Amino acid sequence: MDYVKLGRTGLDVSRVTLGCMSYGDPARGNHDWTLDEEASRPLIRQAVEAGVNFFDTANTYSDGSSEEIVGRALAEYADRDEIVLATKVFGRTRRGPNGGGLSRKAIMTEIDHSLRRLGTDYVDLYQIHRWDPATPVEETVEALHDVVRAGKARYVGASSMYAWQFAKALRVADVNGWTRFATMQNHYNLLYREEEREMLPLCADEGVGVIPWSPLARGRLTREWDSETARSRGDAFGASLYAEADRSIADAVGRVAERRGVPRARIALAWVSRNPAVTSPIIGATKPHHLDDAIASLSLELTDDEVEELERHYTPRPTSGF
Repeated sequence: MDYVKLGRTGLDVSRVTLGCMSYGDPARGNHDWTLDEEASRPLIRQAVEAGVNFFDTANTYSDGSSEEIVGRALAEYADRDEIVLATKVFGRTRRGPNGGGLSRKAIMTEIDHSLRRLGTDYVDLYQIHRWDPATPVEETVEALHDVVRAGKARYVGASSMYAWQFAKALRVADVNGWTRFATMQNHYNLLYREEEREMLPLCADEGVGVIPWSPLARGRLTREWDSETARSRGDAFGASLYAEADRSIADAVGRVAERRGVPRARIALAWVSRNPAVTSPIIGATKPHHLDDAIASLSLELTDDEVEELERHYTPRPTSGF
């Protein structure tokens, strides 16, 4: 496994991040396709043994059970000082006032709940899961700064917003001397490249590490277009992200993969990782070969002709994933 610096920080992270939304109690939350603890643990162990040191979850994944499962597994399989553990805050975790969002109260409450579920004194990266239009950005950024000052997080990050919003948050942190956002976790893959317009150039200019979610387009780039999985059948959010017009791009991935004699996932991930703005794509793994393909993609170099074939059919589209 190769390791790279996370943006302008001194933190070393693996070039693949294990996304842990797939791990959680199927009876909790609204993801009935998740793997329970018994099924999740071997995959987390496989990632650790392969050299993956970057693990990403969130307080809302499977009603917090993802954090619980990941925390217990990593406590057994990994050295806490060697792993980079990330979680997120924003989504609603309970009914009633202050049950979600990015107010000071919500952030201070949720970091403690996440630490308890993860079984650790700190997270390495604490991320705002979305932009909160109902809370002044100054309140959010100062609260995150105080989380870092309290020793409960080492770095802070953001996810899925407009570039102008992220630029504003960076500016607020700089002007006030508060902890700066080290990362952007955004939606980026062969089927959704709108981030190339503003967000990726902004992150490159500001030295922000990019850790894209859904680099395989929720699996659409790994299989025949009309095929289904247990997740895709119940994934209403994912269904809103991609359209029938994207079939030609997926077909191109299939052609390049067939000529190379490798799984489609390796081609799609190699394309994402070749972008110099990208630090470490976040991949989900529910089968051992998912991790194998992700790691193998790091040594696969696409030719200029292959890249042209993969990108040829992309057309501009409205922003999505926010």
